[in-house]
Parts: sequence; C-alpha cells; structure tokens
Amino acid sequence: MKKKKSSLAAWITNLAFVILSFIALFPIISLLISSLRPSSELMRNGISITFDPSSISLDNYTYIFTQGGNYWSWFTNSLVISAVTIVLSLFFSSMVGYALALYDFKGRNLIFGFVLFILMVPFEILMLPLFQLMISMNLINTYTAVILPAVVAPVAVFFFRQYAVGLPKELMDSARIDGATEYGIFFKIMLPLMAPSMAAMAILQGLGSWNNFLWPLIVLRSNDMFTLPIGLATLLTPYGNNYDILIAGSVMTIVPIIILFIFFQRYFVAGLTVGGVKG
Repeated sequence: MKKKKSSLAAWITNLAFVILSFIALFPIISLLISSLRPSSELMRNGISITFDPSSISLDNYTYIFTQGGNYWSWFTNSLVISAVTIVLSLFFSSMVGYALALYDFKGRNLIFGFVLFILMVPFEILMLPLFQLMISMNLINTYTAVILPAVVAPVAVFFFRQYAVGLPKELMDSARIDGATEYGIFFKIMLPLMAPSMAAMAILQGLGSWNNFLWPLIVLRSNDMFTLPIGLATLLTPYGNNYDILIAGSVMTIVPIIILFIFFQRYFVAGLTVGGVKG
C-alpha cells in the first residue's frame, strides 16, 4: 500500500513538473513557431502557438543567413562584448570577493558595505555619471565603454564573497608554509575550489551582458557597432516593421545562452546553492 502511495505521489509530482515545464517553454515555443510564419500572417494573427501548416517556411532564416549582413555584425558585436565581459568580470570580481572573504585588513567591512550599497542603487541613477565619465575618457562608441562598467560587478563581488567565506583557510596556511605566494594560493588552490561559483556567475553575467539594451544604446552611435538587442530594435521603424525577421533573429539570440548553459549546467545549481547560504 505504501509503495502504491509513493508511486502515485511520484507520478503526480512528475506530471506537475511536466506541466510547469510546458508553461515555462510556452513563450519560446510560440516564438519558434511564429519565426516560421510570413509577416502578413504575423500581422493578422500575432504571435501564437496556432498556425497554418501551409504557411510554414524557412524563408526568414534563409534571409538572415544569406542577406542579413547587419544582423551578423550585431551578433558578432554582442558575442565579443559578452565574452570579454564574462572573462574580465569573473577574473576581477572573484579576486575582490575572495579578498573580502579571506583576508583581514583595515576597511574590509567598509568596502563590503559599499558593495551592498551599490547593489541597492538602480542603474538609472548611475547612468548619467557613467556617461559623463565615458565622454571624459573619449570612449563613446567603443566596445570599452560597454564593457568597462561591468568589469567589477557588485552582484558578482557579493556572490564570490559569500562563496569564498566557506573555503578552508587551512589550505592557505599550508600553502604559505610551502612557500606559495598569495597569487599562487589564489590561482592554483582557491580558484579551482571556486569553480562552481565561477560557472554559475559566468551564466548570469553572460545572460546579463547578452541581453543588455539600455547602456549600449546610450554609448554606441554607429550601426556597425550596435549590439544584437539594439540592432533588432532598429528593425521596427515608422516606415516599416520587419516582424518576421525580428522574431527569427530573436530566436537565434537564444542559441548562445543555451550553449553557455550546456557547458556550465553541472556547476550551476551547486554554485547558486552554496554561494547563497555561506557566510
């Protein structure tokens, strides 16, 4: 009787998760189906999961791959910016978080307090000072202007600090006895232990950089420098709306995030869980 109850409970649980998964995937499925429909049908019926099989075609994707020159320029720009942002943010933010967690120095709590304070400040308040800073540094319409504000992200510093609090300090003492330098301790001993947190933050930072719209819109000027979100937004104009190309292009933007998650998924849950409860 107990086995029947447990199997029934497991079946109901699995069914509930299947339903929740379908609900979560419903927007993506609708977007995918709509990307295969012509613009006329999109204007008539909108984005939906229902469709006329006779109207389904790959023309939108064919256009992107053969004639979408600007699209691939925007795609490359976003890819380069996201990749550099991930690498620099993980490198510098992990070092700051590690230092705040495992080193005792004057002003440590004050610096951590500033990190928490900046976390609570909306980006809209920081936009004008950042923009003025980019102008004074002659960085407008450059990749550097997009990447620089995200190099040491407060949320990443906080995350790495919380994770590093749980690392064993005994390993640091042993390494010092063996003659290791502080940089050697970090890169050879502690950084490998922080791999789950690095993977989790790589996904989160990559997703944030890939979808970033407002800040690149402010600092970028020329069409060939636009990132993918800005470039896709330019397809909607008062003189014509290329919804079919816009939706097909939006589907293509999901691919890099899926690839990034596939590479780091094994560490993602562990990194979020441990980083969220330590300290």
